[in-house]
Amino acid sequence: MSEKNPIPERLKEARCRAGLSQRSLGLLVGFDPASASSRMNHYEKGRHVPDIDTLRRMASELNVPLNYFFCDDQTTAELALLISRMTEEERSNLIEALKTSSGVKHGGNN
Repeated sequence: MSEKNPIPERLKEARCRAGLSQRSLGLLVGFDPASASSRMNHYEKGRHVPDIDTLRRMASELNVPLNYFFCDDQTTAELALLISRMTEEERSNLIEALKTSSGVKHGGNN
């Protein structure tokens, strides 16, 4: 059984959230103007998968963390976005709060 690739859905969500057309994003990440729109369309339809360097450029232009593209569900994707926008101190506090509420001791062992 093959699992669904989350990249096409996440890519389209992030692009639309940023208010960019497929062509605009393609140009921002350095694609040839003649093929920028069609390349992005192929990625969003899942016909092709962007390489990691292209995904990094897309993440940067779309202001999302790289791991956002690999989130299997909307909740995890939203968490990735929120966490990426936190300060290091806020992330540390969140980790401690989650450990406390879940009963996990320091280091991840119960």
